[in-house]
Amino acid sequence: MPEDIDEKRPTVTPVRVVIALCLIAPFVAMLWVGSYAKVDPAFIGIPFFYWYQMLWVIISTALTMTAYKLWQRDQRTRKGGASA
Repeated sequence: MPEDIDEKRPTVTPVRVVIALCLIAPFVAMLWVGSYAKVDPAFIGIPFFYWYQMLWVIISTALTMTAYKLWQRDQRTRKGGASA
């Protein structure tokens, strides 16, 4: 019976902390408007306000993909499968 309780309890591991940070970072970056509510520096004539947000679209995609791959690997190792 105690073994069943340990299996159902959520486990905080370093990998899961990294996954959480990958998923939270874009929200923090976009909700902290004061950090990017400016015109300069412009990039190829595009104000900072716009290109910063577009850059975060790409960064968010990469972070989400990284979190997904880490989650898959974490689930495989928890179930005792092969790690690839």
